[in-house]
Amino acid sequence: MGSDSAYPEEAPKHVRQVEGFSIGVTPVTNLAFARFVVETNYVTVAERVLPSPVSQGLDAGARGPGSAVFAPPTQAADVAEGDWWSFVAGACWHAPQGPGSSIIDKPQHPAVHVAFPDALAYCEWAKVRLPTEIEWEFAARSGLDSDSAFAWGTELRPEGRIMANHWHGEFPFQPTADNRGGTSSVGEFPPNQAGLYDMIGNVWEWTSTEYTERHIVESCCGRVEATDPLQQGGRVMTLKGGSYLCSENYCSRYRPSARIPQPEYFSASHIGFRVVTDSQRSK
Repeated sequence: MGSDSAYPEEAPKHVRQVEGFSIGVTPVTNLAFARFVVETNYVTVAERVLPSPVSQGLDAGARGPGSAVFAPPTQAADVAEGDWWSFVAGACWHAPQGPGSSIIDKPQHPAVHVAFPDALAYCEWAKVRLPTEIEWEFAARSGLDSDSAFAWGTELRPEGRIMANHWHGEFPFQPTADNRGGTSSVGEFPPNQAGLYDMIGNVWEWTSTEYTERHIVESCCGRVEATDPLQQGGRVMTLKGGSYLCSENYCSRYRPSARIPQPEYFSASHIGFRVVTDSQRSK
């Protein structure tokens, strides 16, 4: 897992062992998440007012209820300096763009605006768990050699075929006609060699692994561990997979080795999750 030829936080490239496990073929969908909410009356983090110290460092208006929503600029902007996000009061899993929006026509889209505690609550209800970063990357890489940059091989668009829901065109203001600009139904794009859909693109996915600036690796010289980033709003967890906003000119993290940090109480319109279960060892 990892990479020595991409973003610094993906290094170092190294070998890991992982026990057998079963992973969801797709991210958890709006329909599945709705069943959980209906049965348990669960209220997501985005639907609450965040208490201290969880809200440490947040502006008063961003303490909820609400969530972060992608807001593309209306004209040319410097991709290196832009801020494409707005905190929208009332945005949550069933109103992804804020009040007045709906998921009625998106039952098979990934559930978004899901914070880490929400994902854990779903897992407890469904008697599953979140994948570790190692498990997630193993599943995304399955069937590939270690030099394959993408979850399907060495080329982003093999023979011109679009393999994932990521940003097509110049991010963030010049999308091509085939750009989704938002989530898509799970399974619309080809599966990887393990038969898993949307391991790359569509939505970032929570893992159960706390984030470090580089991978923690046991080596001949002892344990190598980077300093944890500043933690506001609880633990900082590792997200994997990229989203519909990853592009060739900005955040090209549509690769198995890509990883980003996120505070556990943060939610946004491009963050979801999938689940795993432990496999019984064959006798």
